[in-house]
Amino acid sequence: MRIGELRHRITLQKLNPSRDSFGAEDPEWVDVATVWAAIYPISGREYFAAQQVNAEISTKIIIRYRTGVESKMRVTYGERTFEILAVIHFQEKKKELQLMCREVV
Repeated sequence: MRIGELRHRITLQKLNPSRDSFGAEDPEWVDVATVWAAIYPISGREYFAAQQVNAEISTKIIIRYRTGVESKMRVTYGERTFEILAVIHFQEKKKELQLMCREVV
C-alpha cells in the first residue's frame, strides 16, 4: 500500500450500548479513531425484500495497521456509513488492515 492511496479520511466507531430513562436500549456510536484510508468498491447488487428495492454495496477499506479494530465496529466517511463484516490482517506484517464492509444504505 502506497501512502498516496490513503487519501480518504474515515472515522472508526464502536457501539456503546446504554439505556434511556425508561430502561430501553439506546445505542450510541462513539468515535474511536480518525485515520487515512483507501476505499475500493468491490460489488453492488439490488434485491427485493418486503416489496421494497434494497441496495447492497460491498466495499474494501484499507488502513494502516492498528490494534483494537473489530468486526463489531463501523466506518463513517462523510455522510456514508459502512458496517465492518471482517477485519483482515494482510500478510500478518503489522502494516495494514483490510476491512471488508457493507455500505449501510
